[in-house]
Amino acid sequence: MPPSSLRVVYAFAREMHPKTTDVFIQYGTAGFRTKAILLEHVVYRMGLLAVIRSRVKNGRTIGMMITASHNLEPDNGVKLVDPDGEMLEEEWESLATKLANVSDNDLEATTMEIIQEVKADMTLKASVFIGMDTRYTSPRLAAAAANGVIALKGTPKEFGIVTTPMLHFFVKCRNDNSYGTPTEEGYYEKIIGAYKNMRKSLPTRGDYSPCLYVDGANGVGGKKLKNVKKNFDEEELELHLFNLGGSGEKLNLGCGADHVKVTQTPAKGIPSTPYQRIASLDGDGDRLVYYYTDDKDKMHLLDGDRIATLLASYITELLQQCQTTEIQLGIVQTAYANGASTKYITDTLKIPVQCVKTGVKHLHSAAHKYDIGVYFEANGHGTVLYSSKAKNVISRIAKEGDPEPREAAKLLNQFIEMTNETVGDAISDLLLVETVLCARGISAVQWMQIYRDLPCRQLKVTVAEADTLAAEVCQAVFDLAGGVGNRPELPKTSEE
Repeated sequence: MPPSSLRVVYAFAREMHPKTTDVFIQYGTAGFRTKAILLEHVVYRMGLLAVIRSRVKNGRTIGMMITASHNLEPDNGVKLVDPDGEMLEEEWESLATKLANVSDNDLEATTMEIIQEVKADMTLKASVFIGMDTRYTSPRLAAAAANGVIALKGTPKEFGIVTTPMLHFFVKCRNDNSYGTPTEEGYYEKIIGAYKNMRKSLPTRGDYSPCLYVDGANGVGGKKLKNVKKNFDEEELELHLFNLGGSGEKLNLGCGADHVKVTQTPAKGIPSTPYQRIASLDGDGDRLVYYYTDDKDKMHLLDGDRIATLLASYITELLQQCQTTEIQLGIVQTAYANGASTKYITDTLKIPVQCVKTGVKHLHSAAHKYDIGVYFEANGHGTVLYSSKAKNVISRIAKEGDPEPREAAKLLNQFIEMTNETVGDAISDLLLVETVLCARGISAVQWMQIYRDLPCRQLKVTVAEADTLAAEVCQAVFDLAGGVGNRPELPKTSEE
């Protein structure tokens, strides 16, 4: 691309999305996230980077999600999604940070430097999918993203308000049509269809009740659950939805998965019914925790650790029924995991556990090392990854196995279909949890009784070297857990 064709990059920046602050901003695990008023120039520039990334990937679609997840409403953010639906390759995070922080006068030259550094063929077509959450600042930022894409002659496709996991799903499907259809309808068809198929073989029994209260965090997840609810009769799943963002209610304020997990208090706006199972989503629909209150109004939290153990134990049960030893299952946790869950996984379930640094990208990467990798952060963000080998073995048994293994493999195939493997997905995870509770015929109380949590309390504090502290804590947990998997590494310091 000749330098003259980059002049529009500067022109768009100067006229529509100028850099108005000298505040340094860094691309992290969650992308860029800060006060929304500081982000317009950043999002525009990420539109530029998304086009470059698309061309480096031979024109495959890249995603851009406008969200600040569980943060309160004045914040916002942007993150890029790679062609496989997973997070942006770590090596590109420094490029994103560099591009976001240069002056407008240096933007054109820096863009050219990045193009040359990554050897992007700027003659190729470029495709970028853009989604946003329900924040009042999101439409303006989504427009800035689209302008960035257009400035480098890419093609943006705007999906409007969607959950973060939906946008990841769309990108994956666009680049791999065997995974599904890259539309909201295609998303529902895949995961809801799988849930309904499994429920045909799993009638309600025991102490399980299909009645579920859901806290939507006044965000997009709750809104999308309205569409999910329409597809079920009350025997399949009876959803009662609360905190859907009407009547001026604020996003994530006094509700949502992060509020419930951190404060250990119920979400506001939900009737207090003893022993009623409640699922709480976060603002952009990628986290999920459960809880209930007892007859003394004490709250009992079922967090990401318990979701991981529930799903892993059921998958293990189905694999045993499949009568196969070809597939290795593992669980990935962080230092935030309750030690009781780690002990239960290793001693009772006999499943290997790996402890990694905090940050979804670290868990996702480690989970890929297993044939079936289950990862959940304690905050409720997680999913299950299935290798091609695992899928092929299970599909073969479903077609050629003896009657009992064949039926188990068919159930496991539907369980896989219900899973959004690209990223943690509160809606998908909710359906997975409800499936297992139904299959086991157990209540939330019985789920809680599977093991007893060690006492813990979570606080938010400010420290000088957060990454180093997190890594040191991970190493301590690794040692306490018996040294399973690879030892977490300390980050390199600037002096090294």
